[in-house]
Amino acid sequence: MTTESLPRAASAEHLTAALRRSGALGDDRVRDVVVESARPTVLSRILRLRLTYEAAAAGAPSSVILKTGHPDRAGGAWYAGRQEVAFYDQVAAAMPARLVPRCFDAFYDVEAQDGHLLLEDLTDSHVIATVWPLPPTMEQCERILQAHARFHATWWDDPRLGASVGTWTDVDATDRDLQASAERFARFSQLMGDRLARERRDLFERLLDAAPRLLARYHSHRNVTIVQGDAHVWNTFLPREGGGDDVRLFDWDLWRIDCASDDLAYMMAMHWYPDLRRRIERPLLDRYHAALVAHGVRGYDRRALDDDYRLSVLWQITTPVWQATNDIPPVIWWNNLERILLAVDDLGCRDLLL
Repeated sequence: MTTESLPRAASAEHLTAALRRSGALGDDRVRDVVVESARPTVLSRILRLRLTYEAAAAGAPSSVILKTGHPDRAGGAWYAGRQEVAFYDQVAAAMPARLVPRCFDAFYDVEAQDGHLLLEDLTDSHVIATVWPLPPTMEQCERILQAHARFHATWWDDPRLGASVGTWTDVDATDRDLQASAERFARFSQLMGDRLARERRDLFERLLDAAPRLLARYHSHRNVTIVQGDAHVWNTFLPREGGGDDVRLFDWDLWRIDCASDDLAYMMAMHWYPDLRRRIERPLLDRYHAALVAHGVRGYDRRALDDDYRLSVLWQITTPVWQATNDIPPVIWWNNLERILLAVDDLGCRDLLL
């Protein structure tokens, strides 16, 4: 990547101003910026920037991560980055726990549908547990779920939810969302043709029919929290050294207020094949619930978590449909579809439609 092709947010002038505003830089200024790596994802572009300062700049970061939208998706229907900027503005800024990377700068231009995040570089201190799609070890899974439990407990039934942090989806908006889901499923059915069995079509149609009743759990506004929404295990940084609890959760472009079990279902039922899931799913749910209680959650017993988890698994069958109709590569959504439908059968989730 040439200097000319870098976004303005990677300029020495912009980085100087952003680091000063965040309190990470005093009166010194950034002199040079070098791109150490550039990595595209499905929806974004990740740049690791090495910074040189005019003076010693004690305590200032020697490198940062700049996250922008994917250039090929600019102006499309999926505005990657908007929600994540809101997360760092509304949620991360109000959190006492150090569970996400530090954010130095968060900006989104609604008209241009473009934005960026300037984040703490954890490359040298942290690592992603495995290469996708290989699942982590049991011990790594426990640490990841404990981090989610700490995060969920921080926001559990917090009075700021829906007031100053996030928004509730009211009944009218829910009806519009369900209509959009029905239209999406119609496009998905056309795309799939005879590759989607009649029995599976029936399952999706029954879920849409039962949705108003099933959504009563959400509309109760009880035992809810902020969920990551894209909580697969590869969106977690584990510390490189030892078994410390400095686990960081990243990629928050799908965050919302909802049941915590949505994150767990997406992590395990969506991404794990039956043999592994059947062996470690329940022990991990046990440990997650114990961590919730240890971090102050009351009035939410283990049975309630099981009930929510099954409901979340059932709702997750809509995720591959959304992915397929938003141009996510088939290598992602096709495998997600097969795994989540197997989980629905294993956990008896169809009974919730009766």
